[in-house]
Amino acid sequence: MSINESWLWVAAAAVAAFFLWRFVKARRSADEQAQREASADASAAKVEHSAADTEGAEAERKAAEDAARAEAERKAAEDAARAEAERKAAEDAARAEAERKAAEDAARAEADRKAVEEALRLEEEERLAVDRAIARETERQAAEESARAARAPAVKAVTAKTPEEIVVMVADDSKVVRVKTGRLLGAHRYQVVMAEDGLDAARQIESALPDVLVTDVDMPGMSGLQLTRQLRGSATTAPLPIIMVTSDSEQLREEAKAAGVDVLLGKPYPEEQLIAHIQRLVNGEARP
Repeated sequence: MSINESWLWVAAAAVAAFFLWRFVKARRSADEQAQREASADASAAKVEHSAADTEGAEAERKAAEDAARAEAERKAAEDAARAEAERKAAEDAARAEAERKAAEDAARAEADRKAVEEALRLEEEERLAVDRAIARETERQAAEESARAARAPAVKAVTAKTPEEIVVMVADDSKVVRVKTGRLLGAHRYQVVMAEDGLDAARQIESALPDVLVTDVDMPGMSGLQLTRQLRGSATTAPLPIIMVTSDSEQLREEAKAAGVDVLLGKPYPEEQLIAHIQRLVNGEARP
């Protein structure tokens, strides 16, 4: 082979190598481009996937928020409904209590009205009974006065005592009666001495004899009848005028007369009647 042929083969080989190198380089560039594109696609896919995940998370978060909001609204609605039910129940209970109280007040007012009416009726009946009793007692006293005046012997005129000169002893175990009788006698200007019972009256009379004795019947220690018998049994106290006050005048009349009582007054009695008896007895009319 000649030198020219050799150079031709060398040149051909060089050209072939050059083209082979270009082919390999192009192929490598294509592979690298393909890899870059694949990587870009992967990155894009990853980005798309990440975006999808983000959108899903956001959707889940929003769904959770919506669910929480709905649950809160449901609970709020339940609480509002419960509060409204409790309010209505409280209003109903308050209304029922008010109606019950109003009914009780009405019933109490009606009962009070009936009680007042009954009390007024009883008071009126009692007043009428007292008026009738006073009328009967006045008639009886008038009859006794007439009978006493008819059978009383003539007595020598004496100088009448004024109320200021008359000492009246009131013997009664009731403080209320003593105070009431004492006020009555004091209003008519009598001198008043108080005795808490028969024994107290007997002790005081031993020390100072009053002008007249007004005594109750039932007293502890010594009754009015026992006191009267004791006074009538002593020459010093026998002349003492005695007026006995009792609520059982009819039953005690004979016993009181036998014991020596001058006047038996039945309760209730007209106040002016007691004053008239005191003035009459003190100013010298003899006992029947």
